[in-house]
Amino acid sequence: MGTLFRIVLYAHDADAARAAATEAFARVAELDAALSDYDAASELSRLARRSDEEAPTAEVPLSRDLGTILACSLAWAERTGGAFDPTVGPLVRLWRRAVRQGKLPAEEDLYRAAESVGFGLLALTPDARTARLLARDMRLDLGGIAKGFAVDEAFELLARRGLERVLVDGGGDLRVGRAPPGRAGWLVGLAGFEGTVERQWLVLEHASVATSGDLERFLEIDGVRHSHLIDPRSGRAVTRRALVTVLGERCTDVDALASAVSVLGVDGLSALGWKPDGYELRVLSLDSAPGAEATLWLTEGLRDALSSEEPETPSDPGP
Repeated sequence: MGTLFRIVLYAHDADAARAAATEAFARVAELDAALSDYDAASELSRLARRSDEEAPTAEVPLSRDLGTILACSLAWAERTGGAFDPTVGPLVRLWRRAVRQGKLPAEEDLYRAAESVGFGLLALTPDARTARLLARDMRLDLGGIAKGFAVDEAFELLARRGLERVLVDGGGDLRVGRAPPGRAGWLVGLAGFEGTVERQWLVLEHASVATSGDLERFLEIDGVRHSHLIDPRSGRAVTRRALVTVLGERCTDVDALASAVSVLGVDGLSALGWKPDGYELRVLSLDSAPGAEATLWLTEGLRDALSSEEPETPSDPGP
């Protein structure tokens, strides 16, 4: 999935823990092989290529994994008014090429790609075991949700093996279980823009957290910073700088919501009239003007949980 996965766990039996971790990493690799848009041989890529031959396509059988994540993706697309959209692939490909070439996509290319984008163009049966693609040249991209899904799957496999004190990290998307021995919870640091807000900390148990932003991947043209995050509704790269952190129960969901809020912004989320109950949000925004100060927006629950000082941890966490 273009990132590193890491597992940290505490257990009484090292051999059993090692075997369970190996199983969990194998599960992540299995999902990567099915859900990656970078791999032309993945199930996701093969499904999308069906639309090169005909549109609408015939019903295409789906594995349980692909059907599950596509159904979840469409649910988030509806909740966010299309700010999160698994059909955004044609636009993502254009902007990836733009980054490589160092120039913005041509308007006619954006217009043509947009004809193949829209979550209404992906039709699933109610049991999510078959799909139809309704436009030509569609490409599916699960970059805003697949990591979270893989984290959940690895975490839940470890739980079934009886491991409670677990952290699974998929490129910064985290799910944690019971606290490490002798500690109040897992210590999670939240980044800020360089030279703006100081680093903040969360101490978590039985929770998931995901952060979305443009700290590393972007294209800058004439002083305008174009993020790797694409607004599926307009076809444009997001130019508003923001780091969005979402806290919730399942990593699949916080991953998708963090991606959507990065596109929407706080005002856009409010305009939808949909309140993300069950989630806590932190949105750190930075104006593009030189010397601008960062603006921090927090939900009340996250405000209460954050600390600007790294909590002390015992030198001996115990057995």
